[in-house]
This record gives sequence, C-alpha cells and structure tokens, in this order.
Amino acid sequence: QTQLVESGGGWVQPGGSLNLSCTAYGLASGRPFSSYTVGWFRQVPGKEREAVACISSVTNTITYADFVKGRFAISRDNDRNTEYLQMNDLKPEDTAIFYCAIDPAPLCSEYTYDFASWGQGIQVIVAS
Repeated sequence: QTQLVESGGGWVQPGGSLNLSCTAYGLASGRPFSSYTVGWFRQVPGKEREAVACISSVTNTITYADFVKGRFAISRDNDRNTEYLQMNDLKPEDTAIFYCAIDPAPLCSEYTYDFASWGQGIQVIVAS
C-alpha cells in the first residue's frame, strides 16, 4: 500500500519561505515514481481542499493555482520518490494544512477525487 510522508511545514513570518517534501513508499510493484502525476493541495478549516500545484507524469507539465503563481515552485526527484513544494513570499492567507498526492493518471487535475494516494497533511502557519 502506497504511503506518502510529508515534511518541512511549520511556522514562518510573512514574506518568509518554506520547502515542503513528500516521499512515497510502497509504490505498486514495477511502477516507478516517474509514472505518477504528483500534486499539492491545501485546506483551511471550513473550506474545501484546493489544488495548489501539479506535475504530470508523461510530459512533466506543471500547473499552478493563480494564487501561488510566481511564489511557489513544485518539483520532483524521481530517484528519491519525492516531490517538493518551495514556497516563497508566504502570506498569512497561505496558512493551511498542505497535502501531497499522487496518481497513476498521466495528466494533472485540480480535483481531489482524481488522486488515489494522499499524505497525512502538514501544517503551515504564516504569522508575525
């Protein structure tokens, strides 16, 4: 069974940076990490989980939510079975629980139901 383990969250002042990591364990036999589309989502209490960024598996096409363009960067290291989310110029409204997700599908999606495996979530707090 696939398990995603996130790290790198915490508290940061506005304008600061954090780098989230997500490592996959127990991938389906014979299926490399490079064959998965990987993404990051975030959620605040009382709101739906929303897509933040994604890298597709086949073409490595990257997509970002409008509210993070120019500030966040998603990347992946297939040799380490790991995806990253570098977050710069963080704002208080970025405070949320961030989730990584992967799926065997070849294309990115903004919908949570299109991702089969999820991390446990990691808290990011942006405050003075």
